[in-house]
Amino acid sequence: MYRTHNNGALRAEHINETVTLAGWVQKSRDKGFMIWLDLRDRYGITQLIFDEERTPKDVMDLAKTLGREFVIQVTGKVIERESKNAKMATGDVELLVEKLEVLNEAKTPPFTIEDTTDGGEDLRMKYRYLDIRRNPVKEKLIFRHKVSIAVRNYLSEQGFIEVETPYLIKSTPEGARDFVVPSRMNEGQFYALPQSPQTFKQLLMVGGMDKYFQIVKCFRDEDLRADRQPEFTQIDCEMAFVEQEDILNIFEGLTKHLLKEVVGFEIENFPRMTYDEAMAKYGNDKPDIRFGMEFCPLTPKGGTDFGFGVFDNAELVNAINVEGCADYSRKQIDELINWVKRPQIGATGLIWVKYNSDGSLSSSVNKFFDEEYLKHFAEATQSKPGDLILIMAGETYKTRTQLSALRMELATRLGLRKSDEFAPLWVVDFPLLEWDEETERYHAMHHPFTSPKPGQMELLNTNPGDVKANAYDLVLNGNEIGGGSIRIHDKETQSKMFDYLGFSKEEAQAQFGFLMDAFQYGAPPHGGLAFGLDRLVAILGGQETIRDFIAFPKNNAGRDVMIDAPATIDAAQLEELNLKVTI
Repeated sequence: MYRTHNNGALRAEHINETVTLAGWVQKSRDKGFMIWLDLRDRYGITQLIFDEERTPKDVMDLAKTLGREFVIQVTGKVIERESKNAKMATGDVELLVEKLEVLNEAKTPPFTIEDTTDGGEDLRMKYRYLDIRRNPVKEKLIFRHKVSIAVRNYLSEQGFIEVETPYLIKSTPEGARDFVVPSRMNEGQFYALPQSPQTFKQLLMVGGMDKYFQIVKCFRDEDLRADRQPEFTQIDCEMAFVEQEDILNIFEGLTKHLLKEVVGFEIENFPRMTYDEAMAKYGNDKPDIRFGMEFCPLTPKGGTDFGFGVFDNAELVNAINVEGCADYSRKQIDELINWVKRPQIGATGLIWVKYNSDGSLSSSVNKFFDEEYLKHFAEATQSKPGDLILIMAGETYKTRTQLSALRMELATRLGLRKSDEFAPLWVVDFPLLEWDEETERYHAMHHPFTSPKPGQMELLNTNPGDVKANAYDLVLNGNEIGGGSIRIHDKETQSKMFDYLGFSKEEAQAQFGFLMDAFQYGAPPHGGLAFGLDRLVAILGGQETIRDFIAFPKNNAGRDVMIDAPATIDAAQLEELNLKVTI
């Protein structure tokens, strides 16, 4: 056998045992008459010792030729270390090597295989197989495995059945762009890779599976960010004969289970907030509630006008109270003003009011508001001496969005977004439809299979923008980790929804006829939810960037720089697929 123990296993109780180990050379220290070498595998590091007096000469000579990342096998006796290392699990012992075999030599790696490396991100992505050898990446992949196992165990115990659904499906016009796959056997026709298994899991409910889940790859051809990849993994779930409350209870339970089992964090409170409330209080539909700074709309004191054009001409004057920051210097405030003026935020400015520790108030608009008026702002924002009030004004949606970005930036600068604290939140009652200025029509905010809230279907004829969806998102630490809805389960209602979304009868039948046909054979009421596994794992692991929790991720351009994909294919393949590429 290649090994009797792994490199994290040996302890004092193994002293005087003869063992065989295998792994990679982490580093070596050659004193001439004695060599110490660290041998690494997934499980840990064991120190090897080669001694001229106790090690055969041929083994000693071979040990002197070993380089970093050589793959070797050694046999020897476990002995007590003279200088113990309390930071290593195996730090009480070392292996006195008697036999050594080089299983594979290695080139010098392009960056150091250490917890802290000298390799930049692009270089490490090119040599990802080497990067995985480093503890920070290896431990993230093991952490992901633990989350996946905990998910499977919990859902199985709740009666869910894991069912695989197809990867080669039909392209649909809703949502992000599809990745398409040409069919060689069906000239001029294409499969699409699934953005989600949405229709298949609904068909499984028609099929009577009752509770389904799948940890499944999904694909979206969209612009990338730090928390997005063209291929990503969902924990996809669906249940029959349920209402919204049933689903929320099940997945609160899953989230509690993961927090407790994986990160040792216990939580009972899962607050709920409507979409409208989230937008009014935080300016986005996935607010981070680990800290305060809720929005405070300001109104004129007394009369109908502020007497300040910037405020009087605005749809909304919104403020946040930043506790304990009245001592911010002018330089610090100017940095915030410049930050919100960046193109990514797009604000025209920022107004500040300091509630000084001596009880006095000062502001950047003293010319327009005396101290008595500023007290009105302080009362509205529930500020106290030592606090800083920041105000933005303008069109409602833009002002909320800009102030939301500022709130998150301040929380980051003030250390309020603590990675070891977790604050889940349900956001409910989303709009069913959203208006698209470019196409000048309504689109489904979630997807066209989402049911309206009970009793609101009639509103589609008169006030479609006011209709609320029977939909819900689970937010954790300011990130949407899951979302779902109660589905439409009858053909007539689904057909009406396609009408409202601008599908002709022929288009609806061509795209989704199979689903509406299935509804005619007794579809039960059903609904579900999908978690984004990559994002969930990253947040549970104390981070918000998903890339290191994926074994072989793509870069920001959607490329795999390790295997150099996507890539061209040769003319013969293109001809076989009936494709032509014009350059």
